[in-house]
Amino acid sequence: MKVKKFFLTISAALLLAGAPAASAQLNLGRAAKSLGKAAQAVTLTDAQMVQYVKEYIDWMDKNNPVLPPDDPYTKRLDSLTAGLTSVEGMPLNFKVYNVIDVNAFACADGSVRVFAALMDIMDDDELLGVIGHEVGHVAHKDSKKAFKQALLTSALLDGVASTNGTAAALTDSQLGKLGEALVGATYSKKQESAADEYGYEFLKSHGKNPRAMAKSFKKLKQLQEEAGAGKSSKLNQLFSSHPDLDARIKNMEAKADKEGY
Repeated sequence: MKVKKFFLTISAALLLAGAPAASAQLNLGRAAKSLGKAAQAVTLTDAQMVQYVKEYIDWMDKNNPVLPPDDPYTKRLDSLTAGLTSVEGMPLNFKVYNVIDVNAFACADGSVRVFAALMDIMDDDELLGVIGHEVGHVAHKDSKKAFKQALLTSALLDGVASTNGTAAALTDSQLGKLGEALVGATYSKKQESAADEYGYEFLKSHGKNPRAMAKSFKKLKQLQEEAGAGKSSKLNQLFSSHPDLDARIKNMEAKADKEGY
């Protein structure tokens, strides 16, 4: 199956990753301009955050080629995620973007988006490991914190006011800037490790083989090596995670070995 030509891939969170240097530079500039709006960002209510997250994921789904329910990619993802209906009481929903970037992301509302190109290079266990990790970030509210920070650093609150506690709608331009800021979002070493642990337990508790976590990290390491050390590539940017993959593989395999998986 061929993946359609790239249309739009502004990711809500880089797959297990750090940010590209260019995006980080842009975000620093925006952050400096946004200091005056910090108080307004901090006082966003939960209801306003819910509205902004929904507006963003709706915009992403509209501006990316979402594969229909009867597509083989969608059927595969649906089969793979059968039984993964919620995390910490939050409903999960899954869709496939038919784009050529190797990526996946989870939004703060439980929306998980997997790119067709990632599905092309990963088997089911490897994909489950990626999904488990991303769900871990949602469960620990890392995705929500990253989204809120992006609202601040991308200066989206210029001219955006709330009326009767309802967040004002964002323009296409503002949503695009939000996407750029989210591409530059990074998770700490502690957050990444905690997401790994949560993903392992989440898969295990839903009858999936948690060794999938180690398998996904092995594939990421393989992709890194194939991309070439020192080369400036999307893969190196995408998978420059921390702690390093060797440590993450060792930790996940040790847990699986101990528990007989």
